[in-house]
Amino acid sequence: MQTDILLKRLQTFEFLRGLDNNTLTGLAKSARWKVFPPNAIVFWEGNIETDLYYLQYGSLKVLKTSPDGREQVLRFISAGEIFNEVGVLAKRANPATAVALEESGIWLIPREALEKIVLAHPYTALQIIQNMADKIIELVTFASDLSLKTVEARFIKLLLEQAEGGVLTRRRWTNQTELAAHLGTVPDVLSRVLRELTKAGLIEMDKQQIRILNRAGLAERAMIEGG
Repeated sequence: MQTDILLKRLQTFEFLRGLDNNTLTGLAKSARWKVFPPNAIVFWEGNIETDLYYLQYGSLKVLKTSPDGREQVLRFISAGEIFNEVGVLAKRANPATAVALEESGIWLIPREALEKIVLAHPYTALQIIQNMADKIIELVTFASDLSLKTVEARFIKLLLEQAEGGVLTRRRWTNQTELAAHLGTVPDVLSRVLRELTKAGLIEMDKQQIRILNRAGLAERAMIEGG
């Protein structure tokens, strides 16, 4: 059963550590399961969504859109992550829009069920707040990078952080348009950065992958310590 899958995952969540199995089972049974097709809106900026979301499979992007239609991708959400703590804790309107990049299966855990647990187990509330604080710190760092670092430095940082085994796999949605939106630039500028890094012998790329050839050289070029 799907709820059994969710229960096993809840048992591994750090912010639910210490809760007994009956409590976790009740939480799993309260959740609703939804599947979003590619490009579907999970929630809109400005809407109030009071569920806690758990992405079981798939990928999402969280973005802000300007009046002229330009997008700024704030973060990508991968399978295994939770999100929408703002709606759960504050009942505030969502500050951004979440969009499915591929078919994505999401558990919606109702605020009412979490409230009961938080009131009975204050430590759980602290863990949720800590998780939210970590994401706020990430957003502050992201905003700082947008204003203080060049597009090249921002791309190198993303590449060094996300490459696995020296390789960044280019999924269908990880095209230059999406990457440019995340880096706060346009595809033409990102293309120029990729050409320059390739010419310098620091990376090589094809349609499927971007491979790091000289990690230390990339870190030095972007002035990243310990790259």
